[in-house]
Amino acid sequence: MSKPLPATVRTHFTALRVLLVLTVILGIAYPLLVTGISQVAFSDKANGSIVKSDGKEVGSSLLGQNFNLPKKNPDDPKEDPVPDPKWFQPRPSAAGTGYDPSSSSASNLGPNSDDLLKAVNDRRAAVAAFDGVDPASVPADALTASGSGLDPHISVAYAKEQVNRVAQKRNLPVETVAKLVDKYTEGRSLGFLGDEGVNVVLLNKAISEQK
Repeated sequence: MSKPLPATVRTHFTALRVLLVLTVILGIAYPLLVTGISQVAFSDKANGSIVKSDGKEVGSSLLGQNFNLPKKNPDDPKEDPVPDPKWFQPRPSAAGTGYDPSSSSASNLGPNSDDLLKAVNDRRAAVAAFDGVDPASVPADALTASGSGLDPHISVAYAKEQVNRVAQKRNLPVETVAKLVDKYTEGRSLGFLGDEGVNVVLLNKAISEQK
């Protein structure tokens, strides 16, 4: 008759069996179940909310992006990007070189920062000249970055400020562009958090489809 295993050995075997069972349940079955449910019920969101234009992937509705003119010298890292007047422009981004998903961040500059004050004043003058408006009317989100640096939304006020410029550069009726801004205006989160906003990525996609 074989001798029973020592208690410590039995304890280790029990722990190993529990580990294997939990690995199968939590490491394999549960992720597959959640993935399957998300693909069936929320396929678009589960796959990154990808935005396509003419069958090509052009971005994600969850991430902002820059809409700049091509660089005159692509190999010059010191050349400043120039915004393309044919597109609605997003708010500033402090994520890497701008809207870099791998470098999500804010500027970390406080309200007493001279650098922040200079940046805000410079942006105010640049945006006012770009959109042809009074500097005093430029909305705050045109002057400061979001906390993540990746937010694709701008305020309704900033979107409406850009309507005349975009319509003129694209030879579109102002009413047509204004209606697109209204169409892509999203309500407050959960109906009461924050303010209404306009998704620049989706709005620019709609603008590009206007003939």
